[in-house]
Amino acid sequence: MADAQHSGGAAAALGAAADPVTARLHATRLGLWLIAGTLAIRQVAAVLTTPRGSRLTDLETWVGPSGVLHVKGSLYESTQFTGTPFGGLVLKPLTRAAEQALGWGWTFGTLLLVVALGLIAARALPDPVGRRTSLLAAPVAISLLMLSLPVRNALRLGQTSIIPVLLVLLGCFVVRGQRAGGALIGLAAALQPTVLLFVPLLWFTRRRRAAVSSAVTFAVCTALAWAAMPHDSYTYWVHHVAGVGLGGRADALANQSLHGALLRLGLTGPLETGLFLLLGAAVAVLGLRRAVRYARDGQLLLAVAITGCAAIAVSPTTWQHQLLWVLLAVVGRVGRRASDRYVWPVAVILVITLPAQMMLPHMAVLNPLRDNVVLLAALAAATAVPFLSRASEHYASPVPTPYAPPVPARFRRVPLLPFLRRVLTRPNLLLRVPLLPFLRRVLTRPNLLLELLLIRVTYAAYQQVRLAATGGTISGGRARAERHGDEILSIERFLHIDIEHAVNHAVVKIGWLRDFFDFYYESFHFVVPLTVLGVLYWRRPVDYRWARAALGFATLLALVGFWLYPLAPPRLMPALGIIDTVHGVQDFSQPDYGTLTALTNQYAAMPSLHFGWSLWCGVVIAVVAPKWWMKALGLLHPLCTVSAIVATGNHWVLDAVGGAIVVGAGFGLTYLLSGPRAAGVPATPERQPTAEPALR
Repeated sequence: MADAQHSGGAAAALGAAADPVTARLHATRLGLWLIAGTLAIRQVAAVLTTPRGSRLTDLETWVGPSGVLHVKGSLYESTQFTGTPFGGLVLKPLTRAAEQALGWGWTFGTLLLVVALGLIAARALPDPVGRRTSLLAAPVAISLLMLSLPVRNALRLGQTSIIPVLLVLLGCFVVRGQRAGGALIGLAAALQPTVLLFVPLLWFTRRRRAAVSSAVTFAVCTALAWAAMPHDSYTYWVHHVAGVGLGGRADALANQSLHGALLRLGLTGPLETGLFLLLGAAVAVLGLRRAVRYARDGQLLLAVAITGCAAIAVSPTTWQHQLLWVLLAVVGRVGRRASDRYVWPVAVILVITLPAQMMLPHMAVLNPLRDNVVLLAALAAATAVPFLSRASEHYASPVPTPYAPPVPARFRRVPLLPFLRRVLTRPNLLLRVPLLPFLRRVLTRPNLLLELLLIRVTYAAYQQVRLAATGGTISGGRARAERHGDEILSIERFLHIDIEHAVNHAVVKIGWLRDFFDFYYESFHFVVPLTVLGVLYWRRPVDYRWARAALGFATLLALVGFWLYPLAPPRLMPALGIIDTVHGVQDFSQPDYGTLTALTNQYAAMPSLHFGWSLWCGVVIAVVAPKWWMKALGLLHPLCTVSAIVATGNHWVLDAVGGAIVVGAGFGLTYLLSGPRAAGVPATPERQPTAEPALR
């Protein structure tokens, strides 16, 4: 840019043309830094506004008036101190200072460590790094760290788990000289022993001075702690076998290591110990081999992340605040296609920032996966995920994604977000062999794993918002919801559409009709929308993205309605006399009306997503289906649904009106942001004139 400004003619014009791009880039960077700052302030405020007995609980245990660092005997008498003897030796001189500034000083110090960690990680990105990436990487990294569960737990508990990760990154990327860098890594290993896995990484990547320095520093620090506290050192290294048995139970969900996973599976004794040692050795060897390969490829940050993920698995206890290595693995590039490039980073960010309950549904068969989801992510990064080499032609230039041709809109400002284009089916050149025609349909659609992941997380957020709308308890919102129910009933009476009681009691008298509406209400709410999405994904991927966006916007707007206007359905209005045909008789003398209403927010009635989703299905089928009878069946579904929700006493008539409004708004927002539906684009690759050049 500086050269262009000093040139004349065309060069000056080029510089002038680039100014808007530069301005947008700087505005984006400023916005990202504001987000990072806001998240940092929020995390600090969350810690400092927590009552004293509930914040920095680990640090309080260590340095409080009767904490373990004040005990003249062993640090490990209470088993609450989980650090190494060297860690205790370092903390002892800081005891008085930590007590005097336990909240502010420790919290802001930890915050500065997190910022330093994000800056170093952004600086360590492997080449080639574009100017945009280099400018935006730091605030994005700091924001992700602030959102991550390990950092949030470290801030809340007062843990020191960020320090070893920061020392390793300093030794690998900042400090000049192999001996000095190795000394920092050895110091990190003295605080967290599994960091010793970095010694063979340094050795096999021809940084042998650093490897020797790391080993010597670890040995000196450990020997120093042993000389100063022999009893504590014996207790930690021999009696507790490098910390096993300290802190919480080893089979607790917070222990995301192979040892904890095997214990949760019911294995105990010599069998569990032998299997853990065998699996740990295999993970360590595979992880180090992969880390060495990527380090030699010039992706040192990825190599560090892989080694750290292996350390998570092989450690006997890896608590939640020690899992930052998984987040660093987000820098690895996976997938030859542009649309596949987002799957791994999105999966890592979701795993490391959201509770496991939001990742997988609460089903007994999925409990082993849900209980070990972070461990599985670490194992995948260490041993299985096929990260691309920088020598790959797809590393910097993935196979581009062809898009459906835009449809002209009636308004000049539509679409507001033109980059939300609709992906066409993309024929893979290797799948044109007639022997594998069935694979073409699977691999030319939007990435299925990413779609399922986002749908699951969105639904989990939907459940959380529904429950939070009543303050986290059903009884907490009962009075307000019933008051809103009276308001809705008054409006319906004014409009002469208060038919809920009459329809409900008429249906109850006809056994087969009651059974039909009960079955329809319970069975079709999820089955039909998922079926429509599945068919569109398989047969018409362009329409799939259009329909999915409309459904997402409608659901988001419905959540706003649940939050602002909790509403008791007719079946939960005590004075109305509605018979709950689906859930049975409710005990109105109990605040939560029994077990069912304790599970979810039963006051999320306005707008009705039962009707809204069914109307979405009807509209999509009517628009996309090729046969008239298919369109008729599609439109029949919302009619049956509105009959079912009224007949069973689960919704007011006006709830259905609200559902129709949010669905209409969902389609309207889709049109406004991404333009009209790209009609007439086939699912077969033969009629895609824009797809072929993009693949060459």
